[in-house]
Amino acid sequence: MTTASATCLLGLILLLCAGWSGCAGSDPRPASARANVTAVVPVSVATAERRDMPYYLTGLGSVNAYYTVSVKSRVDGQLMQVNFQEGQEVKSGELLAVIDPRPYQVALDQAQATLFKDQATLRDAKLNYERFKGLLQSSGAMSQQQVDTQQAMVDQLDGTVRNDQAAIDSAKLNLVYCHITAPVTGRIGLRLVDPGNIVHATDTGAMFVITQLQPIAVLFTLPEDNLPAVSRQMAKGTLGVDAYSRDDQTKLATGKLLTIDNQIDVTTGTARLKAVFDNQDNALWPNQFVNIRLLLEVRKDSTALPAAAIQRGPQGTYVFVVKSDNTVDVRPVTVAFTQDNVAVIASGISPSEVVVTDGQDKLQQGSKIETRPAAPGTRPQPAAGSNGSGSPAGRPAPNGQRSGTQ
Repeated sequence: MTTASATCLLGLILLLCAGWSGCAGSDPRPASARANVTAVVPVSVATAERRDMPYYLTGLGSVNAYYTVSVKSRVDGQLMQVNFQEGQEVKSGELLAVIDPRPYQVALDQAQATLFKDQATLRDAKLNYERFKGLLQSSGAMSQQQVDTQQAMVDQLDGTVRNDQAAIDSAKLNLVYCHITAPVTGRIGLRLVDPGNIVHATDTGAMFVITQLQPIAVLFTLPEDNLPAVSRQMAKGTLGVDAYSRDDQTKLATGKLLTIDNQIDVTTGTARLKAVFDNQDNALWPNQFVNIRLLLEVRKDSTALPAAAIQRGPQGTYVFVVKSDNTVDVRPVTVAFTQDNVAVIASGISPSEVVVTDGQDKLQQGSKIETRPAAPGTRPQPAAGSNGSGSPAGRPAPNGQRSGTQ
């Protein structure tokens, strides 16, 4: 080996030794100690709270008018007047339309004339009967048969007079039917027959339809398994019902449960229930689709935490509880029910304990954590029902589904 080659090799060895010494000096701890350092996981946390939680049953429903009346003519004739505008609110007894009354007025006049004539004949028959009866008793100038025949004549004419009076009453009733009035208070729909047309009592189609919107009803379904609980609560008092929009985001009206249908649909295993709403602002319309929330009860002093904290594994539901040394403990819990983004815990967690709501995928038993600001919507919102009023604390799970058990 030449002198130059030996010099280069020595320089390379010295350079490697210097690099190794520098790296070793940056962390004087042994390699085994460095391997035992646990990574700190950033997570979001929330505190479990004690509060009153409203318990809702949810279902799908459709709005029905409290009363729906298809108005038809009860007499034949020409439609002369229409005294309403389409979409108008009408009161019960208000005049809506007039059918030509002249033919029925003529029929009334004829019936009254016939009655007048038959009454005169009846009076004459009664006078003859009294005369015949007097002659029979005084002188025997009349036979008993003649007196009986005259009495029968009086009875026949009396029946004729009564028939004439019935004809007069019928004619007057037809005159009343010529003036069509609103049978209920409500909103009138589109006009289906225009003035000038001939209408008949036998027409299958209606002239117009009136629907009562205040109050208004909603029919909705619940699983048959919920009926015993609903029946028990109905026996204690009136149950509140909220109607939400089709997208299940906007509250439309608040009402009360009226009744449960008397049978269960065997094909779906559900029962129909009927709720009534005042609907003063006309937020509900017949045949409108709505989501229904039935307030079954308010559960006092419940332990509530964000639903995002609940994890599910082979052994069931659990949460990561934050300990005082900023490590986490895996805690099995029993979920009573989930109301939108809030879970009510039956056992496993106490109020004021802190749980992880985000970042659980990187955690295990004993993991070291550091907290970060909670994600929007993960902290339980204060329930309006916490004062016992039973107002909603959040939106329900869609399609009547609830997490956990009741």
